[in-house]
Amino acid sequence: MKQSDLKYSCLIAVLYFGMNVNAQTTRKDTIPKEQKIEEVVMIGYGSQKKENVTGSIGLVSAKDLADKPNANPISSIQGKLAGVNITNTGTPGGSPRVDIRGVGSLTGNTVFIVDGMITTDISYLSSQDIESMSVLKDPSSLAIFGAQAANGAIIIKTKTGKGKPVYNFNSYIGFKKATNVPEMVNTDQYIELYNEKLVNDNNGSSAGSINRNQFPADTKWFDEILRTSIINSNDFSATGSLGKLNYYGSVGYLQDEGNLAAGRGINSGSGFNRFNSKLNLSYKITDNITIGDNFSFSKMRTDVSQNPLLTAFIAPPIFSVMNPSTGDYQYFNGYSIANPRAMLDLYRSQVRQERLLNNVWGELKFLKDFTVRISYSSDNYSPSQYEYTPTLSYVPISGQVASTLVTRNFRNRNYVWDNTINWKKKLGNHNLEVLAGFSRTRTSLSQDYWSAKNVNYDGTNGSLNIANGTDLVHVSGIDRDDAVVSGVFQDQQRIQSFFGRINYDYKGKYLLNASIRRDASSQISVDRSRTFPAVSAGWVISKEDFMSEQNVFNLLKLRASYGELGNPNVVRKFNANTSIIGGGAYFGNTGYPAATIDQFIDPTIGWETTTGKDVGLEMALFNNKLKIDAAYYDKDSKNVVYGVNQGTVSGASNWNNFVTNAYSFNNKGLEFSVNYNTKLSDNVTFGIYGNFSTLKNEITSVYGGSYLETGASLFGNSIVRLQAGQAVGSYYGYQVAGVFQTDAEAAASGQSGAKAGWFKFADQDGNGVIDSRDKTFLGSPIPKGTYGFGVNFNVYAFDIAVDFQGVFGNKIYNYNREQRYGNETWDLDMYENRWQGPGTSNTNSMITSNQSIILPNSFYVEDGSYIRIRNIQVGYNLPKAFANALSITKLRLYVSAQNPWTSFKYHGFSPEITNTDRVQMGIDNNIYPISAIYTVGMNLTF
Repeated sequence: MKQSDLKYSCLIAVLYFGMNVNAQTTRKDTIPKEQKIEEVVMIGYGSQKKENVTGSIGLVSAKDLADKPNANPISSIQGKLAGVNITNTGTPGGSPRVDIRGVGSLTGNTVFIVDGMITTDISYLSSQDIESMSVLKDPSSLAIFGAQAANGAIIIKTKTGKGKPVYNFNSYIGFKKATNVPEMVNTDQYIELYNEKLVNDNNGSSAGSINRNQFPADTKWFDEILRTSIINSNDFSATGSLGKLNYYGSVGYLQDEGNLAAGRGINSGSGFNRFNSKLNLSYKITDNITIGDNFSFSKMRTDVSQNPLLTAFIAPPIFSVMNPSTGDYQYFNGYSIANPRAMLDLYRSQVRQERLLNNVWGELKFLKDFTVRISYSSDNYSPSQYEYTPTLSYVPISGQVASTLVTRNFRNRNYVWDNTINWKKKLGNHNLEVLAGFSRTRTSLSQDYWSAKNVNYDGTNGSLNIANGTDLVHVSGIDRDDAVVSGVFQDQQRIQSFFGRINYDYKGKYLLNASIRRDASSQISVDRSRTFPAVSAGWVISKEDFMSEQNVFNLLKLRASYGELGNPNVVRKFNANTSIIGGGAYFGNTGYPAATIDQFIDPTIGWETTTGKDVGLEMALFNNKLKIDAAYYDKDSKNVVYGVNQGTVSGASNWNNFVTNAYSFNNKGLEFSVNYNTKLSDNVTFGIYGNFSTLKNEITSVYGGSYLETGASLFGNSIVRLQAGQAVGSYYGYQVAGVFQTDAEAAASGQSGAKAGWFKFADQDGNGVIDSRDKTFLGSPIPKGTYGFGVNFNVYAFDIAVDFQGVFGNKIYNYNREQRYGNETWDLDMYENRWQGPGTSNTNSMITSNQSIILPNSFYVEDGSYIRIRNIQVGYNLPKAFANALSITKLRLYVSAQNPWTSFKYHGFSPEITNTDRVQMGIDNNIYPISAIYTVGMNLTF
């Protein structure tokens, strides 16, 4: 097969075998004469040989996704690509957070382009249906998507068919177990600490102390709410051709029971079930006309338990799950803490969703060098959710309220219409490809909300009928924010775009890519249209004549790029919020309720913009056995929309959270990746890979020189502060300089009310007084570096692969540990390392309920670094002779372990913290734990 015969218009990212490398040039080449493997990557509205790519694009193949026990395919590439930080959620069916080269915006998400459809959620998609992923990292690669790609984009190509029929069946079953469960004190230890606290807080008095006879229970609350659960997946696919019709079809079913213990009370657990189907068709009407359809249909059910993990962390072990005298759930008399098991049992919520995506396309080739492609993609899904809370039996009768049922029905109707014309021409040594296009995107969302009281649940979902209740409330598809219900809305966003791109190369040595896109967005009220240009260039040094005598480099390429992007998907705040004032309007001498605007609103909120630069070096050495890629990037985000403090303004309720184009920040860093693959003998192959990335994030400017204190707070003390010169999400509070060992030391410190055993806060301004002016920045949740590495062997019929992944330089705010209101329990580390007198501890404070101890401070800021074995997999391939005897093509059996081991110092389940709000990305506040998953599986081809 000659390279000149390859159709550059192919739209799949595959590996293919080219002609012998020595026939590709007339110059002398001493590299061994072996077949060359060339990579083709997806780019916006097309594909390109990786050798000719001038931007920064990471490629993930189907084998990197297969056989991993993850509902979301993105979870499987964690640690696989430099510059791509993936943070998983332990929630079954949950979508991981993807940050490509830092934080691009404080709102919005990385987008996925699946067979032409743009979406932010691919939980409907099975990994087995994916042919490849191309992760676009630099703005020059992303600019062709303009307003859609400010937070990064991942192009996903699903599988297609050709040739003789081939059938595949892939299945695995295994179990999930929460790991690194925090060690808490037992009843004896809790009583000891409780009584010690009384003495510390009451000037040495032990009045009100408790003893073991009063509390015979010794409950391990994590054991009560967590369980080992089952995960199972089965996928079947068929691929091939029927005349001029190529097809790929698949069906699959995934079940993940979740680790929250279901099966008691009315609890529905935290499980996730998904049925998915896929059908990709292409039909060649003539040599120049091809039509096709990419169809996906899925049904998903997510059980949404009330997450009791934080409550289990703070619930005293001295109480039983059930009251032995009444048989009801035990309530904690005198404690403002819920019964964790009752929380889990006496709440039922479920989300059901059917999702249909369809991409219809047609392609016409004419005048030899021109190709027109029209593609229309629709994405329709309507999740329905109910939330049922019965009359709670674990609270005193005086605090019991009627049962409530809430239902929400969502309707999402989205489409993308793309039209492109492509001209490709070879003029001697000059290769030119020109693309022009028009695109229109619309997303529509509406919601119906119902609520009722006094609905009785008889064990069937059918009994959860709004019509059976009282005090009905119905809100449909309007913006609403009042005392009755909030968060019910409808919305429609539209983007219309014109774009173009030129790819040029001379002899494959000098590469140039230039693109431009103009987007108009309905989300912006002023300056609705913006233009986003990009340019990149490359120099393939290895094709120069002066490299002809060397026998080391198969590829040596320099590349550089610059690009601009925009993000219109921002919080608009067009609608002014109002407050009702009793007696605010007078007619005569009588006052009547009136409404008044009580917030400052910026109606001119506009585009967020991102500009980025990228310089890279790519190498392939020793007959393509060793591949190295290194890059430096520098990315600026400007006019980022979020709130700021308007402390000089009075009268407005949002004086401390005025939303506008407020922030600019910068992300810069280095990326390095290496891959080595070799054949040691006819029956033994070996491969190793590694990647390493650094990141420095910094807020470079804030509207009006202001700041914002936001996020989780305790007694009005916020943890996060957004301010120029700091990283996004940085924690703000007091720096602990030790623990006061004597009352005299505390009295001389200038720290009001302090005594021996309290945290000693650093006097940052040196004025001898400890107050809010001594607060400082305590660390950032953004890792300074991420890395991944792994090895794989194939030895005769056996294969083994091990993947590692980790981060370093980030901090976690242990909000679980800080949230103390009185008599919550303690973890074992606090028991063992607490201050009990002079010289006993200079790290942990005394046991006390004084709020000064739980002011935001560095004690609760912990190291978030970790290294993890992400995957271990061992497989066995049935010898071909046995397979043929069974009339099958291939049978592979394997065992795998995901997250079997993680090394970290953090006092919590896992240092991998997922919050949907990027400003609070490192705060551990009732986070669902990451599980270890052990599976056995098979891959059958026939």
